[in-house]
Amino acid sequence: MSQTGPVQEILVSQIDRKARIREYKETPQPAGIYRVRNTATGKSLVGSTVNLPGMLNRQRFQLEHGSHPDRELQRDWNELGPGAFEFEALDRLEPRDEPAYDPIADLRVLKAMWLEKLTASGELLYRQSRRGT
Repeated sequence: MSQTGPVQEILVSQIDRKARIREYKETPQPAGIYRVRNTATGKSLVGSTVNLPGMLNRQRFQLEHGSHPDRELQRDWNELGPGAFEFEALDRLEPRDEPAYDPIADLRVLKAMWLEKLTASGELLYRQSRRGT
């Protein structure tokens, strides 16, 4: 009867961890439109990205560390705190199996549609929302 010792368990655990990391890196992330919304003022930052989960994490990280490029948004975050903000995906482009597919043009169109829709409903936008894709 064979038993696995602590060293073997650690090696198996390390191999399993490496496999999970590789799988995560190889899994295409959804592209799309995101929003950081100030719930106190109703003002939003709207953007597009080829990696929604990564970008939403990045936005939060930049705000938490005082390094967000939109100074007004950063100032509001500093004054109101994280509880006054929502981070959400407004629209998603699911990954395609076509190797030549570049989602940038589709993201530009989607972002323009969302900006039009939100401004038509009276929503205020932070400056960075007007930047390109």
